[in-house]
Amino acid sequence: MPASTVLILASIGVLSLSFQWLAWRMRVPAILFLLAGGILVGPVLGYLNPDEVFGDLLFPLVSLAVAIILFEGSLTLRFEEVRGHGKMTRNLIPVGSIVTGIIGTLAARWVLEISWAVALLFGAISIVTGPTVIAPLLRSVRPSAKIANILRWEGIIIDPVGALLAVLVFEGIVSWGQGNVFGHSLYIFGKTLLIGFALGALAGYLNGLALRKHLIPQYLHNAGTLTFMLGAYALSNEMAHESGLLTVTVMGIWMANMKQVSVDSILEFKESLSVLLISALFIILAARVEFAAIADLGWGLAVVLALLMLLARPLSVFLSAIGTDLSWREKLFLSWIAPRGIVAAAVSALFAFQLQKLGYDNAGALVPMVFVLIIATVTLQSLTARPIARLLKVTEPAEYGFLILGANPVARMIGLALKKHEVPVTLADTNWENMRQARMDNLKVYFGNPISEHASSHLDLTGIGNLLVISPYKHMNSLATYHFLDWFGDTKVFSLAEGDQDQKARHQTAEKIQMTRGLFDGVSYAKLASLASQGYSVKTTELSEEFDYNDFLKKYEGQALVLFIFDSKSHVKPVRSMDDLKPGDDWILISLVPPQDRKERKEKENREGIEPSALGKEPSAPGKEPSTEGSTPGS
Repeated sequence: MPASTVLILASIGVLSLSFQWLAWRMRVPAILFLLAGGILVGPVLGYLNPDEVFGDLLFPLVSLAVAIILFEGSLTLRFEEVRGHGKMTRNLIPVGSIVTGIIGTLAARWVLEISWAVALLFGAISIVTGPTVIAPLLRSVRPSAKIANILRWEGIIIDPVGALLAVLVFEGIVSWGQGNVFGHSLYIFGKTLLIGFALGALAGYLNGLALRKHLIPQYLHNAGTLTFMLGAYALSNEMAHESGLLTVTVMGIWMANMKQVSVDSILEFKESLSVLLISALFIILAARVEFAAIADLGWGLAVVLALLMLLARPLSVFLSAIGTDLSWREKLFLSWIAPRGIVAAAVSALFAFQLQKLGYDNAGALVPMVFVLIIATVTLQSLTARPIARLLKVTEPAEYGFLILGANPVARMIGLALKKHEVPVTLADTNWENMRQARMDNLKVYFGNPISEHASSHLDLTGIGNLLVISPYKHMNSLATYHFLDWFGDTKVFSLAEGDQDQKARHQTAEKIQMTRGLFDGVSYAKLASLASQGYSVKTTELSEEFDYNDFLKKYEGQALVLFIFDSKSHVKPVRSMDDLKPGDDWILISLVPPQDRKERKEKENREGIEPSALGKEPSAPGKEPSTEGSTPGS
């Protein structure tokens, strides 16, 4: 008995969520499971036939979904970010696009013998990688910070740039096909570009102006922007055939670069939208792939893939690296990593639809070519990137660093103390004044919500494997704890007590969050802030046989609070309870200690001839504390 339409639609949603969850658990790009799952339920099992289920609505639905994907991607293209991420990243965008586009086009044309129109479109689509496939791969491989930043920002920037280039190529092909003579084709192409750029800029400006002047209530920002974008897309298509994709891309870029217009909340909305809409889209598109179409391409398709992966990418990297300080090992690793992603899959299916309607030869080959390229690059590079990185010695050491939620005075004191011991530290906060102070202390910071969609692309967690919650924002503390418990694991998330343990059950936080509490002998954030305001400071103490842990406790009369310990193997660990602490004689303690008595401080100055301004570091006393590094005063 054939399944009902309602059951099939519900199954697509369930499969979408299941594949997203599986990708999260295995830390690989979700697109791999979505495409493989779509092929399984489509041509393999025959359960899903999109053309039968959706009928004439299939093409309009795919068109709208692709418009949303391109609009979201273009919202991430900020011109200031293009300029601010190193020579290698700036070079890779134009050089990589040109080299990959040319080699992809020529390979498809000469090896597979397809038409120039389809070959040009394949070359343009093949340049796009994207952050959705790069980010999970970087989390798994953990390359050096330099390589990770290059790959991450290349993916972020090339996503909208590649989409715009593919749209322009497509518009050129369509306009040429509609014109009987060169002049008419040029007129149609010019009209498409004019309407696309003009209407896109106007729509972006008007929508940005409405957001800036608060003409739209906060709760309608996401839905209103999405609806307005779809309206601009439809209107553009009515004014000039297939100009809508160019319009929404320009609209997104305009809004992203418009002053005093925040698009972060709109980008966060995409996270939920992608699970439902975009995930379902790829299952539907993959279900339409025909094995016969792949088989018709023969071994020539493998040759095209090899040329793109083994010639185009290395040539792009080595040409872009001219004049940079990248080593040959780093260049080789970058040459191997270029997985294709969501934009490539989405626009290939839409463009293939259009070209087939216009009667182009071999238009049906575009989808299997791009899908095989995606599956091959994501699979091969996900499986081999980590061993190759180890072989080339470009991996980061173990993820022992800390993401500190909060950039308040206490968090900054702790961050500086860890940084002195070369422990990777990043402070995240939504308070601008805290961020400004942290930057002045030369600490690495992320200004924003660390669990936002923006953070998933922009928050650099290279070398970071622990979360330290030192923040007065209880709601954000709980959300961040939940998020990073899944990300880092149950033993890598630490938070302060928040005083709700004795409250009624309805007011308590979840038991899973309570398990992370009790850091630093169970003190609360308020207590730490109070100690800092009283002049307590963070100090480093090296224990030895002459000055052991008991001597340390006696010196500070039990008022010191041990925050972190470096054990005999130089492993850094936050301290939960000082009662259970039994440090060895070669351990290092990072502690919050009371201010030194003024009389004792003055006597030491007179005795040792130290200028008052030089007391930022406390000298070692013979037979006492052999090494006590400088304190970081609280504010």
